[in-house]
Amino acid sequence: MTSTLSAPAPARTVAPEAERLGVADRQIRRLGLRKAFPFSRLAGVLLLLAVWAVGSLTGFIDARKLSAPWTVVTTAVDLISTGILQEHVLASLSRAAIGFAFGVVIGTALAVAAGLTRSGDALIDGPIQLKRAIPTLGLIPLLILWLGIGETFKIVIIALGVVVHMYIQTHNSLTSIDNRYVELAEVLGLSRATFIRKVVLPGAMPGFFLGLRLSVTGAWLTLIVVEGINAVTGLGKMMYNAQNYGQSDVILVGLAVYGIFGLLSDSVLRYVERRSLSWRKTLAG
Repeated sequence: MTSTLSAPAPARTVAPEAERLGVADRQIRRLGLRKAFPFSRLAGVLLLLAVWAVGSLTGFIDARKLSAPWTVVTTAVDLISTGILQEHVLASLSRAAIGFAFGVVIGTALAVAAGLTRSGDALIDGPIQLKRAIPTLGLIPLLILWLGIGETFKIVIIALGVVVHMYIQTHNSLTSIDNRYVELAEVLGLSRATFIRKVVLPGAMPGFFLGLRLSVTGAWLTLIVVEGINAVTGLGKMMYNAQNYGQSDVILVGLAVYGIFGLLSDSVLRYVERRSLSWRKTLAG
């Protein structure tokens, strides 16, 4: 009689770490976020618009206090056709861009000086933390006394807010480099310049980009306030004038433009961050 011997089943290879944690015999659950669907961040905006439209149609929302979406669209078209909206937008973009640029350069330079040298930290960090505790808009009376109420004053106010955001985030990233990397660089015999270029600066980039995103939002928030002070043009000025005449539709057009520019600028920075830090793997992907 011929006996048939079956081949032994192949041994199952189990990762040592998985076996140690007791997950060798069960399927591993994925805990990260699922892949985002295209334009997913617009879902909440569309829902808000739908609620607004339904409330306006049913009369639940008083049109005298909050104009209907279609009224706002009609007003925006009229402002664009007459060129009024473009004039105000260009003036606001110019102020925001100049203030943002100055703030980013100054804030980053101060953060690098304070984060990489003891003398810089001693001289710079204290005053910046003091400024952080003082609201930027609270400096308006003093800066008007020093600079007047022209364009320089408005740009300086925007830049001051940006400086604090850039400094706090960048300085924190520079000083939070894991000490193990410092020890490894010392073992490898890296020079200080090489250590800063290869380890410190790349490690600080996530904080730098977070500072950029917070700064661009802060610039838009500050802009709407300073444009109400002796401004001739600008979205803020347009909205304050509309307030005096009870034109909620014009105010909403201004807010919509602010929101669009805010979302666009943040999206651009997100894209640049993803491309620049493609080596970094995070929960959000």
